[in-house]
Amino acid sequence: MEAAEGGPDAYGYTRAELFTSEIYKVEIRNLPKYVGFNDVKKFLAKHGLSPHKIKLLGRQTFAFVTFRSEEQRDEAVRALHGAAWKGRALGVRAAKPKADPMARKRQREERDEAGEPLGKRIADVVTPLWAVPYEQQLAEKRQECERVVSDPGREIGNTNRALLPWLFLQKQKYNRMCCPIEGVKASPLQTEYRNKCEFLIGIGVNQEDKTVGCRLGKYKGGTCAVVEPFDTIHIPDVAKKVVKAFQDYIRSTPYSVYSPETYEGHWKQLTVRTSRNGHIMAIVYFNPQKLSREELADLKAALAKHFTEGAGKESSITSLYFVEEGQRKSPNLEDLPLEHVAGDKYIYEELLGLKFRISPHAFFQVNTQAAEVLYAAIREWAQLSQESTVLDICCGTGTIGISLAKKVKKVIGIELCQEAVQDAKANAQINELSNIEFHCGKAEDIVPSLINVLAPQNLITIVDPPRAGLHSKVILAIRRAEQLKKLIYVSCNPRAAMNNFVDLCRAPSNRVKGAAFRPVKAMAVDLFPQTKHCELLILFERVEYTNGSSAEAKPDAAQVAEAGDDSEHLDGANPADNDADQVASVATGTACKEKEPA
Repeated sequence: MEAAEGGPDAYGYTRAELFTSEIYKVEIRNLPKYVGFNDVKKFLAKHGLSPHKIKLLGRQTFAFVTFRSEEQRDEAVRALHGAAWKGRALGVRAAKPKADPMARKRQREERDEAGEPLGKRIADVVTPLWAVPYEQQLAEKRQECERVVSDPGREIGNTNRALLPWLFLQKQKYNRMCCPIEGVKASPLQTEYRNKCEFLIGIGVNQEDKTVGCRLGKYKGGTCAVVEPFDTIHIPDVAKKVVKAFQDYIRSTPYSVYSPETYEGHWKQLTVRTSRNGHIMAIVYFNPQKLSREELADLKAALAKHFTEGAGKESSITSLYFVEEGQRKSPNLEDLPLEHVAGDKYIYEELLGLKFRISPHAFFQVNTQAAEVLYAAIREWAQLSQESTVLDICCGTGTIGISLAKKVKKVIGIELCQEAVQDAKANAQINELSNIEFHCGKAEDIVPSLINVLAPQNLITIVDPPRAGLHSKVILAIRRAEQLKKLIYVSCNPRAAMNNFVDLCRAPSNRVKGAAFRPVKAMAVDLFPQTKHCELLILFERVEYTNGSSAEAKPDAAQVAEAGDDSEHLDGANPADNDADQVASVATGTACKEKEPA
């Protein structure tokens, strides 16, 4: 509760001579559900208590109550602690006073004016774990993955009663998780690992300079100021050199930065892609507003000259693109037309001894060395043979499938982004692979028709979707394709993909055709050191049937409760979805969009 040195004390009012009930405040926990303000007031009156103020929080399961004196507060603690209310024993303790909001605001303003280093402030935004030892980062990520693997259990039980006996045993064996976690694999490189960086262009903190870098906060929070990225530890020096050269250039032009508030201005974004081969691609996003075609042509020529002959040549870019981002019909940057203005059209990367061509908008994992760890784990889990067929859904530039191709009979990739499919086909040719093919289109359209021509045995599916997960139609298509017995789900945002996990395990019904899957094991790979994100792999295996009847016992009441079943939800569910007899012996077991965390 100490104030910053020389600054306003946010708790000073509690030591003033003026009365405040905040210093006579208690916190009451474990209130009955759905009680309201009047209920609490009547309950307190029943115990002879007259509060000054009541504030309910946490869906009305706990409350802060203030009194007019120390004696009244202490009497409330004695009377209420352990008291029973609707079968619940209340917990009561003295609570800290609330900080003066005006004083807190002044503290923040004075801290900002005192000049807290901008480098630290932007590092806290883009790499919130930068000051945390790496081993501790991995431990925290494992804990989060354990929470993620624990969460689907209740929903899986709600939507597939036949899995309840198995869930009951799994939670007993794996500390309430529905499958074991094989740890978090570290990134070989913890700093300067990002091979793709997207930088905003805006006004600096001084409200004057055109600045290329990262925004201090979200626009909805009222922050538009941009800070240079030179003190961040996850961006490589080669990318920072491009930022510096580009920032120098735009400051020399008469064109202003684009304003998300007024929709005026021109310079919007700079994307830099790098590779271990020393290739550097820069993609400039520019709003032409009312500039003529001649003015735009002159600008592109000047930009190209800056990087090929002028001061920007020292940044060593090998590929330069220009994007006119006006009133676009799609919210995706990938849908904007690109103009190649200098250097090579592509950059190339080495991964697991293979060579990959990368186009401006094509997806490629942002941490190349950690991606090698990820793909090695996928290969180990897949247990492939020369008779195996791999179906790679959301394959991007084909990296996963190509890394497995020499160990299997055939690889089939599906990808929506046409540019990425062109890269994937080129990558197969570069690596002299003839047993791999790629299909461009929506997975929900391609999978159902494609599955009929695939070999019915030794077929494994790998999905590596965007952050939001797979479209529900893709899940339905996978469920219908019963030749698919194994599925490895790669997710950079497991919580966003939770619905996918539950739908894979949902009981068969009129809408959901095909036997359910169930999670067998999970593993995390840290592709994003210094941030809270990591990549999570979950292996799902298809539930096997035996003559249409379940080889597992029906769940008893204790197992239903232990597995987290929600009887109210099940009572209202489709009986066909929850028929335990439908599932037999439960054997163990979308588009090219930027999917990695920003």
